[in-house]
Amino acid sequence: QVQLVESGGGWVQAGGSLRLSCTITGRTLNSLTMGWFRQAPGKQREFVAYILWHGDITNYADSVKGRFTISRDNDKNTVYLQMNSLKPEDTAVYYCAARTGWGRVNYIEYDYWGQGTQVTVSS
Repeated sequence: QVQLVESGGGWVQAGGSLRLSCTITGRTLNSLTMGWFRQAPGKQREFVAYILWHGDITNYADSVKGRFTISRDNDKNTVYLQMNSLKPEDTAVYYCAARTGWGRVNYIEYDYWGQGTQVTVSS
């Protein structure tokens, strides 16, 4: 059984930083493309970033490009999302997701999901 567990969310002032972690069990990370998505109240779940199974290719939403960095440590079965220069509009529940194959920006194309972690950015 594949499970994803996120951690690292919390409250931060605008301009601050947080690092989210997602640890996967039941499957080796090096066979999976990993993505981060977020969902704010009343809004659809939206793509944030993904990283391919080999780690050489990443993709970011325009809204976070240059501020967020996705990375992975296959030995630890963990993927990270470093979030810098946070803005109030980054406030959302952040979800880690996994799929086999190439990266996708549509959340419905991911097979496995974590429970989400809340990120709140105050102005």
